[in-house]
Amino acid sequence: MTIKGLNGAADAAAAAHKPAHFKLENLIRPNILSLEPYRCARDDYQSGILLDANENSLGHSLPPKSVIPHNPGTSNGATAVQSSEAEDPLSLNRYPDPGLFGIKDSLAELRGVPHDAFVFLGVGSDEVLDLVQRVCCRPGKDKILICPPTYGMYSVCAAVNDLEVVKVPLITKGGKFALDVDAVNKKLSEDPDIKITFICSPGNPTGTLIPPSDVRKVADNPDYKGLVVVDEAYIDFAEEEKRMGKRAADEVVSSVSLVHEYQNVMVTQTLSKAFGLAAIRLGIAFAQPALVQIMNNTKAPYNISSPTAHLASLALSPKGIEQMRANVQTLIRNRDSLISALQTLPGAGAIWGANEANFVLVQMLDLETRSKPDNEVAQMVYKRMAEEMGLVVRNRAKDLGCAGCLRITVGTEEENRRCIELMKGLLEGGK
Repeated sequence: MTIKGLNGAADAAAAAHKPAHFKLENLIRPNILSLEPYRCARDDYQSGILLDANENSLGHSLPPKSVIPHNPGTSNGATAVQSSEAEDPLSLNRYPDPGLFGIKDSLAELRGVPHDAFVFLGVGSDEVLDLVQRVCCRPGKDKILICPPTYGMYSVCAAVNDLEVVKVPLITKGGKFALDVDAVNKKLSEDPDIKITFICSPGNPTGTLIPPSDVRKVADNPDYKGLVVVDEAYIDFAEEEKRMGKRAADEVVSSVSLVHEYQNVMVTQTLSKAFGLAAIRLGIAFAQPALVQIMNNTKAPYNISSPTAHLASLALSPKGIEQMRANVQTLIRNRDSLISALQTLPGAGAIWGANEANFVLVQMLDLETRSKPDNEVAQMVYKRMAEEMGLVVRNRAKDLGCAGCLRITVGTEEENRRCIELMKGLLEGGK
Protein backbone atom coordinates (compact mmCIF):
# COMPACT_ATOMS: atom_id res chain seq x y z
CA MET A 1 0.00 0.00 0.00
CA THR A 2 1.24 3.50 -0.84
CA ILE A 3 2.01 5.66 2.16
CA LYS A 4 0.02 8.83 1.54
CA GLY A 5 2.00 12.04 1.61
CA LEU A 6 5.37 10.27 1.32
CA ASN A 7 8.13 12.14 -0.52
CA GLY A 8 9.00 9.72 -3.31
CA ALA A 9 12.49 11.06 -3.92
CA ALA A 10 13.39 10.89 -0.26
CA ASP A 11 11.96 7.39 0.00
CA ALA A 12 14.00 6.24 -2.99
CA ALA A 13 17.14 7.56 -1.35
CA ALA A 14 16.44 5.33 1.64
CA ALA A 15 15.49 2.24 -0.34
CA ALA A 16 18.82 0.51 0.23
CA HIS A 17 18.53 0.53 4.02
CA LYS A 18 18.83 -2.81 5.80
CA PRO A 19 17.54 -5.32 6.76
CA ALA A 20 15.94 -6.63 3.60
CA HIS A 21 13.37 -8.70 5.51
CA PHE A 22 11.83 -5.61 7.16
CA LYS A 23 8.87 -3.87 5.53
CA LEU A 24 7.44 -0.88 7.35
CA GLU A 25 3.98 -1.26 5.80
CA ASN A 26 3.64 -4.64 7.51
CA LEU A 27 4.21 -3.03 10.90
CA ILE A 28 1.91 -0.02 10.69
CA ARG A 29 -1.75 -0.34 11.64
CA PRO A 30 -3.87 -0.56 8.44
CA ASN A 31 -6.06 2.40 9.45
CA ILE A 32 -2.94 4.55 9.79
CA LEU A 33 -1.67 3.50 6.36
CA SER A 34 -4.97 4.34 4.73
CA LEU A 35 -5.71 7.68 6.39
CA GLU A 36 -5.69 10.91 4.41
CA PRO A 37 -3.38 13.35 6.24
CA TYR A 38 -4.75 16.78 7.07
CA ARG A 39 -3.41 19.40 4.69
CA CYS A 40 -2.75 22.65 6.50
CA ALA A 41 -2.69 26.02 4.80
CA ARG A 42 1.11 26.23 4.89
CA ASP A 43 1.57 22.97 2.98
CA ASP A 44 1.10 24.84 -0.30
CA TYR A 45 2.22 28.44 0.21
CA GLN A 46 4.37 30.01 2.94
CA SER A 47 4.89 33.62 1.87
CA GLY A 48 3.05 36.66 0.57
CA ILE A 49 -0.21 38.09 1.91
CA LEU A 50 -1.60 35.08 3.76
CA LEU A 51 -5.40 35.18 3.91
CA ASP A 52 -5.84 31.42 3.93
CA ALA A 53 -5.43 30.03 7.46
CA ASN A 54 -7.84 32.17 9.52
CA GLU A 55 -4.97 33.59 11.55
CA ASN A 56 -5.37 36.96 13.24
CA SER A 57 -4.13 39.37 10.58
CA LEU A 58 -3.63 42.15 13.14
CA GLY A 59 -1.10 40.19 15.17
CA HIS A 60 -1.00 38.96 18.75
CA SER A 61 -2.85 40.39 21.75
CA LEU A 62 0.11 40.59 24.13
CA PRO A 63 0.39 43.88 26.03
CA PRO A 64 2.97 46.32 24.57
CA LYS A 65 6.61 45.59 25.40
CA SER A 66 5.81 42.06 26.56
CA VAL A 67 8.90 39.85 26.73
CA ILE A 68 9.74 36.32 27.73
CA PRO A 69 12.02 36.54 30.79
CA HIS A 70 15.38 34.99 30.02
CA ASN A 71 19.00 34.89 31.04
CA PRO A 72 20.58 37.54 28.78
CA GLY A 73 23.99 35.84 28.76
CA THR A 74 27.32 37.59 29.14
CA SER A 75 28.73 40.57 27.30
CA ASN A 76 31.38 38.56 25.48
CA GLY A 77 28.87 36.11 24.05
CA ALA A 78 29.81 33.25 26.37
CA THR A 79 27.05 31.25 27.99
CA ALA A 80 26.04 32.72 31.31
CA VAL A 81 26.28 30.52 34.37
CA GLN A 82 22.87 30.28 36.00
CA SER A 83 23.32 31.42 39.57
CA SER A 84 19.78 32.22 40.66
CA GLU A 85 16.18 32.11 39.60
CA ALA A 86 16.35 35.86 39.02
CA GLU A 87 18.55 35.24 35.99
CA ASP A 88 16.11 32.71 34.54
CA PRO A 89 12.59 33.48 35.78
CA LEU A 90 11.06 30.77 33.59
CA SER A 91 13.45 28.13 34.99
CA LEU A 92 13.89 26.68 31.54
CA ASN A 93 16.14 23.95 32.89
CA ARG A 94 13.19 22.63 34.90
CA TYR A 95 10.02 20.90 33.77
CA PRO A 96 7.04 23.26 33.73
CA ASP A 97 5.33 24.15 37.00
CA PRO A 98 1.85 22.57 36.91
CA GLY A 99 0.48 25.96 37.99
CA LEU A 100 1.32 27.32 34.52
CA PHE A 101 1.25 30.97 35.60
CA GLY A 102 -2.38 30.71 36.66
CA ILE A 103 -3.78 30.48 33.13
CA LYS A 104 -6.41 27.90 34.09
CA ASP A 105 -7.80 30.31 36.68
CA SER A 106 -7.75 33.12 34.12
CA LEU A 107 -9.59 31.00 31.56
CA ALA A 108 -12.17 29.88 34.13
CA GLU A 109 -12.85 33.52 35.00
CA LEU A 110 -12.94 34.65 31.36
CA ARG A 111 -15.42 31.98 30.30
CA GLY A 112 -17.47 31.85 33.49
CA VAL A 113 -16.86 28.32 34.74
CA PRO A 114 -16.79 27.91 38.52
CA HIS A 115 -13.33 26.39 39.04
CA ASP A 116 -10.09 25.74 37.19
CA ALA A 117 -10.87 22.01 37.47
CA PHE A 118 -13.28 22.62 34.56
CA VAL A 119 -10.32 23.58 32.33
CA PHE A 120 -8.06 21.26 30.31
CA LEU A 121 -5.06 22.53 28.34
CA GLY A 122 -3.65 20.90 25.22
CA VAL A 123 -1.01 21.51 22.57
CA GLY A 124 -3.45 23.30 20.32
CA SER A 125 -7.07 22.21 20.00
CA ASP A 126 -5.94 19.31 17.83
CA GLU A 127 -4.39 17.52 20.82
CA VAL A 128 -7.69 17.92 22.67
CA LEU A 129 -9.69 16.57 19.71
CA ASP A 130 -7.42 13.53 19.45
CA LEU A 131 -7.27 12.87 23.18
CA VAL A 132 -11.02 12.92 23.71
CA GLN A 133 -11.39 10.30 20.99
CA ARG A 134 -8.71 8.15 22.60
CA VAL A 135 -10.31 8.22 26.05
CA CYS A 136 -13.91 7.72 24.90
CA CYS A 137 -13.75 5.38 21.92
CA ARG A 138 -12.65 1.79 21.34
CA PRO A 139 -10.51 1.41 18.19
CA GLY A 140 -12.15 -0.63 15.48
CA LYS A 141 -15.53 -0.63 17.26
CA ASP A 142 -16.81 2.83 18.07
CA LYS A 143 -17.76 5.78 15.86
CA ILE A 144 -17.86 9.56 15.85
CA LEU A 145 -20.45 11.79 14.19
CA ILE A 146 -19.59 14.94 12.26
CA CYS A 147 -21.66 17.49 10.34
CA PRO A 148 -19.99 18.43 7.06
CA PRO A 149 -18.83 20.79 5.78
CA THR A 150 -16.65 21.02 8.86
CA TYR A 151 -13.11 21.00 10.22
CA GLY A 152 -11.04 18.19 8.74
CA MET A 153 -9.13 17.14 11.86
CA TYR A 154 -12.12 15.36 13.42
CA SER A 155 -11.89 12.76 10.65
CA VAL A 156 -8.09 12.62 10.67
CA CYS A 157 -8.09 11.91 14.41
CA ALA A 158 -10.77 9.28 13.87
CA ALA A 159 -8.65 7.56 11.24
CA VAL A 160 -5.65 7.55 13.57
CA ASN A 161 -7.77 6.08 16.34
CA ASP A 162 -9.40 3.54 13.99
CA LEU A 163 -12.91 4.94 14.39
CA GLU A 164 -15.67 5.03 11.81
CA VAL A 165 -16.98 8.48 10.86
CA VAL A 166 -20.74 8.96 10.56
CA LYS A 167 -21.76 12.04 8.59
CA VAL A 168 -24.95 14.05 9.03
CA PRO A 169 -24.62 17.10 6.76
CA LEU A 170 -25.50 20.59 7.85
CA ILE A 171 -28.55 22.15 6.21
CA THR A 172 -26.64 23.75 3.35
CA LYS A 173 -29.48 25.11 1.17
CA GLY A 174 -28.92 28.76 0.39
CA GLY A 175 -25.68 28.79 2.34
CA LYS A 176 -27.55 28.45 5.62
CA PHE A 177 -25.24 25.83 7.19
CA ALA A 178 -27.54 25.12 10.13
CA LEU A 179 -27.36 22.03 12.32
CA ASP A 180 -29.94 19.44 11.26
CA VAL A 181 -30.91 18.62 14.84
CA ASP A 182 -33.62 16.11 13.94
CA ALA A 183 -31.34 14.17 11.57
CA VAL A 184 -28.50 14.18 14.11
CA ASN A 185 -30.73 12.90 16.90
CA LYS A 186 -32.26 10.27 14.63
CA LYS A 187 -28.82 8.92 13.76
CA LEU A 188 -27.71 9.00 17.41
CA SER A 189 -30.82 7.11 18.49
CA GLU A 190 -30.29 4.48 15.82
CA ASP A 191 -26.59 3.82 16.39
CA PRO A 192 -25.36 3.14 19.95
CA ASP A 193 -21.75 2.84 18.69
CA ILE A 194 -21.52 6.62 18.13
CA LYS A 195 -19.61 7.87 21.17
CA ILE A 196 -18.77 11.48 20.23
CA THR A 197 -20.69 14.10 18.24
CA PHE A 198 -18.56 17.00 16.95
CA ILE A 199 -20.26 20.35 16.35
CA CYS A 200 -18.20 23.27 15.01
CA SER A 201 -19.51 26.69 16.07
CA PRO A 202 -18.88 29.06 14.38
CA GLY A 203 -18.19 26.51 11.71
CA ASN A 204 -15.13 26.14 9.52
CA PRO A 205 -15.46 26.76 6.59
CA THR A 206 -19.04 27.96 7.12
CA GLY A 207 -18.53 30.83 9.58
CA THR A 208 -21.98 30.10 11.04
CA LEU A 209 -22.73 29.93 14.76
CA ILE A 210 -24.66 26.90 16.04
CA PRO A 211 -26.84 28.21 18.87
CA PRO A 212 -26.38 26.53 22.27
CA SER A 213 -30.11 25.74 22.20
CA ASP A 214 -29.42 23.31 19.32
CA VAL A 215 -26.52 21.75 21.23
CA ARG A 216 -28.83 21.32 24.22
CA LYS A 217 -31.31 19.36 22.09
CA VAL A 218 -28.58 16.89 21.13
CA ALA A 219 -27.26 16.59 24.68
CA ASP A 220 -30.80 15.94 25.92
CA ASN A 221 -31.39 13.02 23.54
CA PRO A 222 -32.31 10.19 25.96
CA ASP A 223 -31.10 7.51 23.54
CA TYR A 224 -27.62 8.99 23.19
CA LYS A 225 -25.08 7.82 25.77
CA GLY A 226 -22.10 9.64 24.24
CA LEU A 227 -20.38 13.02 24.39
CA VAL A 228 -21.15 16.26 22.55
CA VAL A 229 -17.98 18.21 21.71
CA VAL A 230 -18.51 21.80 20.54
CA ASP A 231 -15.48 23.30 18.77
CA GLU A 232 -15.51 27.06 19.41
CA ALA A 233 -12.20 28.19 17.90
CA TYR A 234 -13.84 31.39 16.59
CA ILE A 235 -16.28 32.13 19.41
CA ASP A 236 -14.73 35.48 20.40
CA PHE A 237 -15.88 37.05 17.13
CA ALA A 238 -19.51 36.28 17.99
CA GLU A 239 -18.97 37.36 21.59
CA GLU A 240 -17.52 40.68 20.48
CA GLU A 241 -20.47 41.32 18.19
CA LYS A 242 -22.58 41.55 21.35
CA ARG A 243 -20.33 44.27 22.76
CA MET A 244 -20.60 46.15 19.46
CA GLY A 245 -24.39 46.01 19.50
CA LYS A 246 -24.57 43.70 16.47
CA ARG A 247 -26.31 41.05 18.62
CA ALA A 248 -28.79 41.19 21.46
CA ALA A 249 -26.93 41.86 24.70
CA ASP A 250 -28.59 38.89 26.39
CA GLU A 251 -27.96 36.39 23.55
CA VAL A 252 -25.99 33.32 24.64
CA VAL A 253 -23.54 32.43 21.89
CA SER A 254 -21.10 30.05 23.61
CA SER A 255 -21.92 26.51 24.64
CA VAL A 256 -19.56 26.87 27.62
CA SER A 257 -22.79 27.96 29.32
CA LEU A 258 -23.97 24.33 29.06
CA VAL A 259 -20.91 22.86 30.77
CA HIS A 260 -22.38 23.83 34.16
CA GLU A 261 -25.46 21.72 33.48
CA TYR A 262 -24.38 18.81 31.30
CA GLN A 263 -21.93 16.01 32.04
CA ASN A 264 -21.95 15.06 28.37
CA VAL A 265 -20.88 18.45 26.89
CA MET A 266 -17.28 19.50 26.24
CA VAL A 267 -16.36 22.80 24.59
CA THR A 268 -12.98 23.35 22.93
CA GLN A 269 -11.41 26.76 22.32
CA THR A 270 -7.99 28.15 21.41
CA LEU A 271 -5.72 31.18 21.71
CA SER A 272 -4.82 30.87 18.00
CA LYS A 273 -7.59 33.00 16.48
CA ALA A 274 -8.93 36.01 18.41
CA PHE A 275 -5.85 36.19 20.64
CA GLY A 276 -3.52 35.95 17.63
CA LEU A 277 -1.26 33.34 19.25
CA ALA A 278 -1.35 30.50 16.73
CA ALA A 279 2.38 29.92 17.12
CA ILE A 280 2.32 29.08 20.83
CA ARG A 281 -0.08 26.12 20.29
CA LEU A 282 -2.42 26.37 23.25
CA GLY A 283 -5.77 24.63 23.03
CA ILE A 284 -8.43 24.58 25.72
CA ALA A 285 -11.31 22.36 26.73
CA PHE A 286 -14.08 23.19 29.18
CA ALA A 287 -15.87 20.21 30.68
CA GLN A 288 -17.01 18.88 34.02
CA PRO A 289 -14.10 18.03 36.37
CA ALA A 290 -14.43 14.25 36.06
CA LEU A 291 -13.83 14.29 32.30
CA VAL A 292 -11.05 16.88 32.64
CA GLN A 293 -9.33 14.66 35.20
CA ILE A 294 -9.55 11.61 32.95
CA MET A 295 -7.93 13.58 30.15
CA ASN A 296 -5.24 14.87 32.51
CA ASN A 297 -4.58 11.28 33.56
CA THR A 298 -4.13 10.29 29.92
CA LYS A 299 -2.19 13.15 28.35
CA ALA A 300 1.59 13.28 28.07
CA PRO A 301 3.32 14.83 31.09
CA TYR A 302 4.36 18.48 30.84
CA ASN A 303 2.49 18.93 27.58
CA ILE A 304 2.30 22.73 28.00
CA SER A 305 5.72 24.42 27.95
CA SER A 306 6.72 27.24 30.31
CA PRO A 307 7.21 29.78 27.46
CA THR A 308 3.76 28.91 26.07
CA ALA A 309 2.14 29.28 29.49
CA HIS A 310 3.94 32.55 30.19
CA LEU A 311 2.84 34.09 26.88
CA ALA A 312 -0.70 32.84 27.47
CA SER A 313 -0.72 34.45 30.92
CA LEU A 314 0.18 37.81 29.35
CA ALA A 315 -2.57 37.48 26.74
CA LEU A 316 -5.10 36.54 29.45
CA SER A 317 -4.19 39.50 31.64
CA PRO A 318 -6.69 42.41 31.74
CA LYS A 319 -4.55 44.39 29.29
CA GLY A 320 -4.17 41.38 27.00
CA ILE A 321 -7.91 40.72 26.92
CA GLU A 322 -8.53 44.41 26.23
CA GLN A 323 -6.10 44.24 23.30
CA MET A 324 -7.71 41.05 21.99
CA ARG A 325 -11.16 42.63 22.05
CA ALA A 326 -9.93 45.76 20.29
CA ASN A 327 -8.30 43.64 17.57
CA VAL A 328 -11.42 41.52 17.14
CA GLN A 329 -13.60 44.62 16.78
CA THR A 330 -11.23 45.93 14.11
CA LEU A 331 -11.40 42.59 12.27
CA ILE A 332 -15.20 42.61 12.43
CA ARG A 333 -15.27 46.08 10.84
CA ASN A 334 -12.74 44.92 8.24
CA ARG A 335 -14.93 41.86 7.60
CA ASP A 336 -17.95 44.08 6.96
CA SER A 337 -15.95 46.16 4.49
CA LEU A 338 -14.64 43.03 2.74
CA ILE A 339 -18.16 41.66 2.38
CA SER A 340 -19.38 44.96 0.93
CA ALA A 341 -16.57 44.93 -1.63
CA LEU A 342 -17.22 41.31 -2.60
CA GLN A 343 -20.92 42.00 -3.07
CA THR A 344 -20.14 44.54 -5.80
CA LEU A 345 -17.33 42.52 -7.41
CA PRO A 346 -18.24 41.37 -10.95
CA GLY A 347 -17.85 37.61 -11.18
CA ALA A 348 -18.29 37.00 -7.45
CA GLY A 349 -21.50 35.30 -6.40
CA ALA A 350 -23.25 34.66 -3.13
CA ILE A 351 -21.49 35.00 0.19
CA TRP A 352 -22.33 31.81 2.05
CA GLY A 353 -22.71 31.32 5.78
CA ALA A 354 -23.51 33.81 8.52
CA ASN A 355 -20.04 35.45 8.62
CA GLU A 356 -19.59 35.10 12.39
CA ALA A 357 -15.85 34.35 12.38
CA ASN A 358 -12.75 36.01 10.88
CA PHE A 359 -13.24 34.79 7.33
CA VAL A 360 -15.67 35.06 4.43
CA LEU A 361 -16.85 32.25 2.14
CA VAL A 362 -17.62 33.60 -1.34
CA GLN A 363 -18.61 31.94 -4.61
CA MET A 364 -16.73 32.39 -7.88
CA LEU A 365 -19.09 32.36 -10.86
CA ASP A 366 -18.57 30.93 -14.34
CA LEU A 367 -16.88 33.43 -16.66
CA GLU A 368 -19.33 33.10 -19.54
CA THR A 369 -22.76 33.66 -18.01
CA ARG A 370 -21.81 34.59 -14.43
CA SER A 371 -24.91 32.74 -13.31
CA LYS A 372 -23.62 29.68 -11.45
CA PRO A 373 -20.74 28.78 -9.10
CA ASP A 374 -17.74 27.35 -10.91
CA ASN A 375 -15.06 25.20 -9.27
CA GLU A 376 -12.62 25.74 -12.12
CA VAL A 377 -12.83 29.51 -11.78
CA ALA A 378 -12.32 29.20 -8.02
CA GLN A 379 -9.19 27.09 -8.61
CA MET A 380 -7.90 29.53 -11.24
CA VAL A 381 -8.31 32.55 -8.96
CA TYR A 382 -6.81 30.71 -5.98
CA LYS A 383 -3.80 29.37 -7.88
CA ARG A 384 -2.94 32.49 -9.88
CA MET A 385 -3.21 34.81 -6.89
CA ALA A 386 -0.96 32.55 -4.85
CA GLU A 387 1.66 31.73 -7.47
CA GLU A 388 1.77 34.91 -9.55
CA MET A 389 0.60 37.67 -7.22
CA GLY A 390 1.68 36.72 -3.72
CA LEU A 391 -1.72 36.57 -2.06
CA VAL A 392 -3.05 33.29 -0.66
CA VAL A 393 -6.67 32.39 0.11
CA ARG A 394 -8.16 28.90 0.58
CA ASN A 395 -10.05 26.95 -2.06
CA ARG A 396 -13.01 25.19 -0.42
CA ALA A 397 -14.93 24.50 -3.63
CA LYS A 398 -14.92 20.73 -3.10
CA ASP A 399 -16.55 20.91 0.33
CA LEU A 400 -20.20 19.95 0.68
CA GLY A 401 -22.45 22.92 -0.09
CA CYS A 402 -19.47 25.12 -1.05
CA ALA A 403 -19.43 24.84 -4.85
CA GLY A 404 -17.17 27.47 -6.37
CA CYS A 405 -16.26 28.89 -2.96
CA LEU A 406 -13.06 30.54 -1.81
CA ARG A 407 -12.51 31.15 1.91
CA ILE A 408 -10.85 34.50 2.54
CA THR A 409 -9.38 35.28 5.94
CA VAL A 410 -10.16 38.86 6.97
CA GLY A 411 -6.96 40.86 6.70
CA THR A 412 -5.89 44.40 7.36
CA GLU A 413 -7.62 47.13 5.35
CA GLU A 414 -4.72 47.18 2.89
CA GLU A 415 -4.61 43.38 2.56
CA ASN A 416 -8.35 43.26 1.89
CA ARG A 417 -8.09 46.01 -0.74
CA ARG A 418 -5.26 44.13 -2.44
CA CYS A 419 -7.30 40.91 -2.43
CA ILE A 420 -10.29 42.60 -4.07
CA GLU A 421 -8.04 44.30 -6.62
CA LEU A 422 -6.41 41.02 -7.67
CA MET A 423 -9.69 39.10 -7.80
CA LYS A 424 -11.26 41.85 -9.90
CA GLY A 425 -8.45 41.66 -12.44
CA LEU A 426 -8.64 37.87 -12.70
CA LEU A 427 -12.44 37.71 -12.94
CA GLU A 428 -12.57 40.43 -15.56
CA GLY A 429 -9.60 39.08 -17.51
CA GLY A 430 -10.73 35.45 -17.50
CA LYS A 431 -8.36 32.53 -17.94
